[in-house]
Amino acid sequence: MAPRLTLLTTGGTIAGQAASAADTVGYTAGTLDPAALVAAVPGLDALAELRCEAVFSIDSKDMTPAHWLHLRERVEHHLAQADCNGVVITHGTDTLEETAFFLHLTCPPGKPVVMTAAMRPATALSADGPMNLYQAVAVAAHPGSADQGVLVVVNGQIFAGADIVKTDTEALDAIAAPGRGPLGATGPIRFFHPPAIDHAGSVAASALAGLGELPRVDILYVAAGSAPDLLAAAVRAGARGLVLALPGNGSLPQAWQDAVAQARTAGVAVVRSTRTGHGRVAHAADRSLPPASGELNPAKARIALMLALACGQPELATALFA
Repeated sequence: MAPRLTLLTTGGTIAGQAASAADTVGYTAGTLDPAALVAAVPGLDALAELRCEAVFSIDSKDMTPAHWLHLRERVEHHLAQADCNGVVITHGTDTLEETAFFLHLTCPPGKPVVMTAAMRPATALSADGPMNLYQAVAVAAHPGSADQGVLVVVNGQIFAGADIVKTDTEALDAIAAPGRGPLGATGPIRFFHPPAIDHAGSVAASALAGLGELPRVDILYVAAGSAPDLLAAAVRAGARGLVLALPGNGSLPQAWQDAVAQARTAGVAVVRSTRTGHGRVAHAADRSLPPASGELNPAKARIALMLALACGQPELATALFA
């Protein structure tokens, strides 16, 4: 008997349409409904019995923490059903890494949760979405996908949702996991090694119950000569936390040190991250400096800090930034 999976759609390029089949840039994201997405992929019914729900129909650049919370609730709802064997989520690539990391932290391992996306709209010549969706459903239906945490399937590869980043504006292999690589591959489905799921589901559903929004946490990109008044402006605007995308190994310029100290004294959580795109930010011996983000890039550090503030769990951020 084929497994029963729920397909949750959120929009994105995978559901996008353009006026020309040769146009891979000037398209409108999120225009196709779930039925149209499924109809474009022959053979899905042989993999699984699919039930579909359109959660959103947006370009993922417009995704917000409120969307994350609602999507997580829908994932939790369907996974709780006895006749649901797993969930597949279609998403845009622009913020895929953020939604995947949020779900990683808020969905405990168990039934498969598999995300997929596309770099070309559905109307494009050689659109990648149909194959990505086929392979995502195949991975969700595979018995080896259980207890792996949130997975992302694109371009014939299986990634841990916590590891991915978008590395290119147009390339079909834009979704990658620098420093870690894929967990496995499709055709046939095989896993090379297990994911690191130490923090999967770290935030209990009860801690998020009733939340319509997460605390505001801003990311400030610090370039040579950037003025620290950016920090004060973010705090005045209501930021409860700040992630600083700093040069090198999270190096805090002298011109920013007083402003950072004042913000922390006022109760604003500050985290040092790096703008380099790769590498771990080491914790400083100088305890007067803010904590470092460890292996988390600024976008993921922001999510960890948001959840820690929302749930009153500073130990969560401490563990993730270790």
